[in-house]
Order: sequence, then structure tokens, then C-alpha cells
Amino acid sequence: MTIQQIKTIMYYLVIAFALSMAGLKQAQAADKMVKIDGSSTVYPISEAVAEEFQKKTGVKVTVGESGTGGGFKKFCRGETDISDASRPISQKEMDACKEAGVQYIELPVAYDALTVVVNSKNVWVKSFTVEELKKIWAPGSSVKNWNQVNPSYPNQPLQLFGPGTASGTFDYFTEAVNGKAKSSRTDYTPSEDDNVLVQGVSGNVGGMAYFGYAYYEENKDKLRAIPIIAKGSTTPVLPSPEAVMNGTYQPLSRPLFIYVNATAAAFRPEVKAFVNFYLENAPKLVKEVKYVPLPSDDYVAVTEHFKALKPGTGFNGTPEVGIKIKDLIKRIK
Repeated sequence: MTIQQIKTIMYYLVIAFALSMAGLKQAQAADKMVKIDGSSTVYPISEAVAEEFQKKTGVKVTVGESGTGGGFKKFCRGETDISDASRPISQKEMDACKEAGVQYIELPVAYDALTVVVNSKNVWVKSFTVEELKKIWAPGSSVKNWNQVNPSYPNQPLQLFGPGTASGTFDYFTEAVNGKAKSSRTDYTPSEDDNVLVQGVSGNVGGMAYFGYAYYEENKDKLRAIPIIAKGSTTPVLPSPEAVMNGTYQPLSRPLFIYVNATAAAFRPEVKAFVNFYLENAPKLVKEVKYVPLPSDDYVAVTEHFKALKPGTGFNGTPEVGIKIKDLIKRIK
């Protein structure tokens, strides 16, 4: 055998080894998986992050959208690694996690402007006060027509669409508007799928709904967002990233969360890597899917909080209007 033949054989052996190692790494990545479920509001953010993370690492990430409440049920049974949530974990969910031995790390990842919408052909509503929203959505409300909301409105049937009771958006809206989470009239068309709500309102001239800002942005050619007048104010404010950041869109601005299984974060490198990737890329990807990124110093604080792997929540089991991220993190003990 000549020297040239030996060199050729060695060359192909090196190539074969490199290919086998690459295949091994791909197989190892494919064996790893990060499971996410929960809020349909947070879903677009987590889905965008998951897509980018999978491209970079090859680790499979599944993202479901069974609603905040449905997501927490799975999370507290240990079926998922991360739970998307559009409101804080409730006391009942805290108890379920505790009973199952599941500890969690609470991480705010974005802001949302919960948006009240009507049909694009509805030209009579110029704004809503919080009191008018409560008149419409309060338990036992008898409002059936638009002229019952305001006598200047037409005698047009009011068709209501909204999140199901397992939704964190439902919990936050009822707390902010009716003064108590889950306190709402029940004679409306519910769905955990925000696209169903969009279709309902866009197909009914008298339709009305509320959901996350991103779903309005995607469908603003067939819906109208209604400005909200906060309690004690006379100024109508449209939902927008600017209004969220300057604090004028009240009381429907809210933080969005992911809850991370603390054990998975500590002992499974793929989960820890995914969450770090999530927080590092959130400013860009949150904006891309039409939500509102946290201020940069808040992302720094949230990232440091995750690095500490500090479990717990800064809430007492109910949504809270107007909370600041840094204050929230300081509460977790």
C-alpha cells in the first residue's frame, strides 16, 4: 500500500468519525425534550422562542395552549416543565403543586395590554369606562342590547364573546373590572382559543370580546379596539406598547409569566438552557409577536432571579393590578 493510499484511507476515516459524532450529538439532542403548556395569550411568545431554540440546539420543545388554569393542572401533576400563565398562580394551584412536591420559579417575561374589541362596523362606541365594562360583564348583568350600556347607542343586540373560566385572561379581566377574579356573567360564548373569539366578533356587528393585544394586532383589519377610561380619569386611552410602558393604559395592562419547574431547572441542562435562551431573546421575540417587552433592567433582574433558582411567588393567589416587576421579585422569599 502506498503512502498516498494510506493518506486517502485516513482522510475518509476522519470524515466518517466526524459524521458519526455529529449524528450522535443530534440523537442526544433529539432524546431531550422541554414540555410547555398553558396560556393561549403567552403561547405566541413561547412558540416563537421554542422555534428559535430548536433551530439552534436540536432539542425538541412542545408548546400547548390549554389555558392558564389547564396548564397549571398539568404542571402541578409534573407533566410539564414550564407553564405559560397570563395571571399569577392561584392559591388552589399553589396547594396542588405543594401536595405533589412541585416547586416553581415565577418569571415575568412580557407585558400585555388586555384589549377590548368590537366589530369593525360598530361606529357608535368611542370609549368604555371601567364602570361601563362592569355593567356589561358583572355577574347577573341584564344588559342584552347596546342601548342598555348607553342610551345614545342603537337598539342592537349585544353579542358577548370571552375567554373560558380556565383562562388567566378571564381571571385578570374579572379582577380588574368586576373587583373579584372569576366573578362574571355566564351567558356569553366562551373559548380558550382567542382565534375563535376573533371570529365571533368579526362575524357579528353587535359583537364584543376581550383578549391579549397580539390577537388584536393580528386582526385589526376586522376589529376595533376601544379606548379605556380608567377610574378617576376622563381620558380615553387606546391599548399600545407606549400606553403600557407609560402606565396610562389602566387597569388592563398586565405582566405575562412562565413558571418553571425548579427541579427541572436545577438538574436538566436542556430546561435551564431553554429558560436562559427565553430570557435572553425575549426583548426581540416578544416585540415580534406584538406584545410589550419588559424594560431592559427588568429582564436583568428576572435573569438574576432565575440564576438563583429561587422558588415561590410574589403574589397571594390573586391577580394584582399595577404591580412592578422588581417589587414582585423582591417579595419572593
